[in-house]
Amino acid sequence: MDKVMRLASEKGVVIFSKSSCCLCYAVNILFQELGVRPLMYEIDQDPEGREMEKALMRLGCNAPVPAVFIAGKLIGSTNEVMSLHLSGSLIPQLKPYMQQTMS
Repeated sequence: MDKVMRLASEKGVVIFSKSSCCLCYAVNILFQELGVRPLMYEIDQDPEGREMEKALMRLGCNAPVPAVFIAGKLIGSTNEVMSLHLSGSLIPQLKPYMQQTMS
């Protein structure tokens, strides 16, 4: 669990994913469309991936991936991210991490 929390705090927005997960890809694309470049951490590429999956489940994820952290705090998986986005609560949380666009 220490590794998960350390990685989750490395950058403002972190998504734990698996390289073959289409929902992980969809959440990443959503964030990029909103101007956020999350750190994608593919747990299936890590030798400790199984332990990391278990740690994510213990932290409260319904599914191990995608597991989204904003400012080191677990937001949840795809359902929680989409619910926040549809309710208008996601963008205020992402605002500090949005890239400035050149005009």
